[in-house]
Amino acid sequence: MAKRDYYEILGVSKSASADEIKTAYRKLAMKYHPDRNPDNKEAEEKFKEASEAYSILSDAKKKQQYDQFGHAGTDGSGGFNYQDMNFEDIFGGGGFGDIFETIFGGRPGAQGRGRKAEPAPRRGHDLVKEVTISLKDAFLGTKKELSYYRFSTCDTCKGKGAKPGTTYTTCATCHGSGQQQYRQGFFAFNQTCSACGGQGYTIPDPCQTCKGQTRVQTLEKFNATIPKGIFDNAELRVAGKGDSGIFGGPAGDLFIKIHIQPDKKFNRRGDDLHCSVMLTYPQLVLGSQVEIESIDGSKHTIKIPKGCAVGHQITITGKGFESLRTKRTGNLVITTECHIPKKLSNEAKDALKKYSDIIGTDVNDADSSIVGFFKKFLG
Repeated sequence: MAKRDYYEILGVSKSASADEIKTAYRKLAMKYHPDRNPDNKEAEEKFKEASEAYSILSDAKKKQQYDQFGHAGTDGSGGFNYQDMNFEDIFGGGGFGDIFETIFGGRPGAQGRGRKAEPAPRRGHDLVKEVTISLKDAFLGTKKELSYYRFSTCDTCKGKGAKPGTTYTTCATCHGSGQQQYRQGFFAFNQTCSACGGQGYTIPDPCQTCKGQTRVQTLEKFNATIPKGIFDNAELRVAGKGDSGIFGGPAGDLFIKIHIQPDKKFNRRGDDLHCSVMLTYPQLVLGSQVEIESIDGSKHTIKIPKGCAVGHQITITGKGFESLRTKRTGNLVITTECHIPKKLSNEAKDALKKYSDIIGTDVNDADSSIVGFFKKFLG
């Protein structure tokens, strides 16, 4: 099978500069590298094909021979030796230093160059604590003592992980790179250093208290302030009360998730506090003044208008929940209900029947389309 044109393989013109040729090859190498296409023979062949094309076109003398004589001007045997390619130049310079980090997790030749490795500070994890409160507590605000386990900075080593008076040591196996490189023919593979676990450093004398972990588990207790107006499923963030950071990193935060128990008499709708008041039929018909007690124990006198319907709402402005965001206060909304006695004395029953005879049992006005629904009393 005739070989493809090297320029066509890389997708560049004959006038392409050395940087353009290098860029084109890098893209193909990233796309078809066997590590990214395991068990894909077609991708492996395209990778080899692009590598061969680059080995010729990146060499000024070989490129000139190829431009003049084609494939006949290159290696007479038609062979291609991968070991002759300078991959450090291809991938390590000219803006291409990240290719092997992308493919292998490291850079060719990194092992052995060495660097001083030290632990990198890391932020601690955020924690979540769930708290259940009453609707009254949500209305007034409250304090809750919380207890939970968290990782705290070790007092013995002050979060260094090493025994006091000692320090870290650069890993002798990977020389601080955190990677061990293995070569198999043309391919180079980087793996996490087994000696240091990829950290690049070791702790010869770890702290006896935290065993080199920089933190110990402790039971944390503190009083959390829950503001009035808090709503169900709200989350409060307490900065720095999560797990302590590692090797001097900042602590995480504690998120307090609020659950509010339903109340038997009151409920919340937006920032309004709702309840109902049970009235007798005469109170609804004749009107009255009634004293009610709100969820916080405060008392309010409300006026029931004459001929008040069941389900009528009476609003007391500014006596609801305080909004967390705007600090405005909602309203107290009272809904009227009628008490229907299940048992009546004979005297009360006679009086009620007499009342029915006086007012009649037909209902037919603008407020209702029900006619004679209660024409006959039972019992």
